[in-house]
Amino acid sequence: MAVKLRLMRMGKKKQPTYRVVAADSRKARNGRFLEVVGFYDPLNDPSIIKIDNDKAVHWLRHGAQPSDRVKKLLEISGAWEDFSGEAFVAPVAKAKPVVEEVAEEVVEEVAEEVVEEVAEEAAEEVVEEVAEEAAEEVAEEAAEEVAEEAAEEVAEEVAEEEK
Repeated sequence: MAVKLRLMRMGKKKQPTYRVVAADSRKARNGRFLEVVGFYDPLNDPSIIKIDNDKAVHWLRHGAQPSDRVKKLLEISGAWEDFSGEAFVAPVAKAKPVVEEVAEEVVEEVAEEVVEEVAEEAAEEVVEEVAEEAAEEVAEEAAEEVAEEAAEEVAEEVAEEEK
């Protein structure tokens, strides 16, 4: 009997989880299996990998052939190293450019807010200055008009007294 270590799909529609099983290679993917070796949930970040290394090494030593995906899972869990002696070097995670993009967006937003605040303050100062100048001009004009009216009234009173 040819034994394979492979994934058996479990879970709901669009939400797969997998069992790592030792099964006869002639059986269907989700068919009869010999033993459950582990569990794999790819939807979580990071993925959940739980493998019983002793069982996996037992089946590998008895001739079980792992599928490509199961071999990677065995390398990650350390069972492959126990079996073959080859050390697994985990791939280095690349820095996500998303962090840089988010940082740039935050900087731009803060810069826009600062520019808006400075512009509002400058606009308020300009409005205050213009309002003060306008108020002074209106006050001067009003004072001149009052002075002219008072002068006209005084002139009229003087003219009436002379008569």
